[in-house]
Amino acid sequence: MGDYKAAENRYKNVEGTGFYRHCGKSGLMMPPLALGLWHNFGTNDDYENMKKMCFTAFDNGITHFDIANNYGPVYGSAEENFGKILREDLGAYRDELIISTKAGFDMWEGPYGNWGSRKYLIASLDQSLKRLGIPYVDIFYHHIYDSKTPLEETALALDSIVRSGKALYVGISNYSREQTEEISKIFRELRTPFIVNQISYSMLNRWIERDGLDNWAYDNGVGLAVYSPLYQGLLTDKYIGGVPSDSRIGRGQTWIGRELDDKMRRKLAALAEIAASRGQKLSQLALSWVLKNKAVTTVIIGASRPSQIAENAACIDKLDFSDDEVSAIEAILAE
Repeated sequence: MGDYKAAENRYKNVEGTGFYRHCGKSGLMMPPLALGLWHNFGTNDDYENMKKMCFTAFDNGITHFDIANNYGPVYGSAEENFGKILREDLGAYRDELIISTKAGFDMWEGPYGNWGSRKYLIASLDQSLKRLGIPYVDIFYHHIYDSKTPLEETALALDSIVRSGKALYVGISNYSREQTEEISKIFRELRTPFIVNQISYSMLNRWIERDGLDNWAYDNGVGLAVYSPLYQGLLTDKYIGGVPSDSRIGRGQTWIGRELDDKMRRKLAALAEIAASRGQKLSQLALSWVLKNKAVTTVIIGASRPSQIAENAACIDKLDFSDDEVSAIEAILAE
């Protein structure tokens, strides 16, 4: 094992704050922020930086690490790198970690390397566990709704995975309210520990409110894990004055750049003013706003350096919003 020793105050810093919250009506407590390994944990990224980001997250009470089978850019490389971090350092704290992975999108060539068949899901998780070097994950997600596979087959595959001991809980990702309701009926019949739907949600992407997914999830005891809470990085201070060359938009690594027009910059600047009045950065305001939704259990953040994680973690200090702040934010977002 490596030299890493977790901060002794990693829980004391958040005791009594309601930091950890139940995922839906399950017994699993999750931190309000999770570290996502979609970017900066793959093939060409700096391994020492990866380790430092994981250590910073854990030292700040962030116990949840979220991956998928095809995070890379070379598929599987994020799992391999995180597996190495577990072997060398974090594995000593395995029983304090929530590790999740997913299968659904393309992973290998041929007709059995994607979507929602029993063959693909079980084979993919077996591969993921080998890359991670662990006997089970805490949450295994079906990554994307598959209209061409019977939903019962997908649900039964996830149920059998839990019964085999390879996952403790199951989740779904990118399912609408109607799709979530449909598969949850099957899970209830099977008594499967289905606890979470992982979806995109932010100030600039509020589809779950229009769809009714958030209200349905809250009423039915299903947690929501949110990804892209900063809208691919747009909800940060960096884009108000232009496009930095080292940003994701500047490097052409996201489609979101085409939305960054003068109207959007004015909107971001107005939101940043509200953030400043609260003693926050725009990114912290955006995270606090997502966590304001009572249906949201945890928010998955990405990072390129440890300092970003510590900065984002500070959002939990200011989760309350006054009625005037909510009204002002809604007015800006409606423009």
